[in-house]
Amino acid sequence: MLRIIKISLSSFVAFFCIVYALQNIVNLQAAYGYVTLITGMSGQIAYPEHIGPAVESSALIWTMLWIIIILELGAGLLAAKGSFDLWIARNTSSEEFQKAKKYALLGSGLGVIIWFGLFSAIGGAYFQMWQTEAGQGAMNGSFQYAMLMGLMLLIINSKDE
Repeated sequence: MLRIIKISLSSFVAFFCIVYALQNIVNLQAAYGYVTLITGMSGQIAYPEHIGPAVESSALIWTMLWIIIILELGAGLLAAKGSFDLWIARNTSSEEFQKAKKYALLGSGLGVIIWFGLFSAIGGAYFQMWQTEAGQGAMNGSFQYAMLMGLMLLIINSKDE
């Protein structure tokens, strides 16, 4: 039963990441506008001074957005592969099932990197997105998503004795 739960959780990680990537693609101009708003660092009243420059280059903003989308899609595809591998290994030994977790763990781990590393660390700390109304929503969401991905990483990685 626990193996089926882990397979299901890995499948939901895949679904989550792929849907976010596709939502960004379907709303590409809006996503670009959002990244432009955050990286422009305007309207920040609480901490108006910054340790580094804002990003205003359209080419750099598009690059940042595509990096986000590609990483979300990559995390989803890794987790999907992991779910498939886990399904195939569901009736094998503990050692074989543990080995089959590789891609599920990579997908969940990449999810943590996206929503903690990119959004919370870079977006929150460097670009100070928490200072704007639009950024606050993303900060709250990125915290939830990073914690969920981290929790999935821990649950999926737990040993099956």
